[in-house]
Amino acid sequence: MNIERIKVNFKVHIKKNKLAAFAIIALIIIIIASSLAFLSPYDPNEINLSLKLQSPSLKHIFGTDELGRDYFTRALYGTRLSILVGVCSMFVSIVIGTFVGAISGFIGGKVDKIIMRCIDMLMSIPMFFLILIANAYLKPSIKNIIIIIGIFGWMGVARIVRAETLSLKEREYIMCSRSLGANNFYILRKHILPGVIPTILVAASIDIAGAILTESSLSFLGLGVQQPMSSLGSMLQAAQSRMSDKTYLALFPGLLILIIVLSFNVIGDSIKNILEPKIDSN
Repeated sequence: MNIERIKVNFKVHIKKNKLAAFAIIALIIIIIASSLAFLSPYDPNEINLSLKLQSPSLKHIFGTDELGRDYFTRALYGTRLSILVGVCSMFVSIVIGTFVGAISGFIGGKVDKIIMRCIDMLMSIPMFFLILIANAYLKPSIKNIIIIIGIFGWMGVARIVRAETLSLKEREYIMCSRSLGANNFYILRKHILPGVIPTILVAASIDIAGAILTESSLSFLGLGVQQPMSSLGSMLQAAQSRMSDKTYLALFPGLLILIIVLSFNVIGDSIKNILEPKIDSN
């Protein structure tokens, strides 16, 4: 990849696409704020019933929850945990999907057909229900959530990488490398994998958004992050009984999920347009 060309395309794209600029800025602010959550003067798990269900104010800008805990601090810790789960799950699914997709596309033939039929069968099963079943049988923990989401989320990545590998292996420079005596491992490492990096970057950003939504859904159903730890999904789950009179309890974590997921999706589209500017509709 030409770094200078990517820099130029990035500047042009950001100037033309204000939504992408907003997504990047919003995500940077959210990540920095959640990373510095420890600087908050409030303990996210400290119970103070005398302060319960206070509306947003200068002292508690997101208000307090039903146990008197500062809601802004809990939202920061919950955001950090949700992003951590999203990023780690993405790494698991990207590693598995890239390996399977590259091997399937590069080898081809019967191996490719067998792998793709297996992937088709797996993708025909509603993944969320499989995740629910697996998570119900395992001890609830952040590590297990990351592994479960990552293991059940690699099939789409594998299909994308396989398609890109099928295209790359027919290029002239691959054939030239093969004619010069390069073995399959060298071609995969030096030519195929670097060639699919743009595709992997786009898939990674979208996978993070999907993993955050999945973790939030699990926590909302009570199968994800357990008390007293907080995640955006568990905060929504706790807020549903107070929707009528304390709307802010659902509003703030819901908005954070919306902004984070939307930002990662927009950034994924932006990466695609920056690396392949010809398809930029703007």
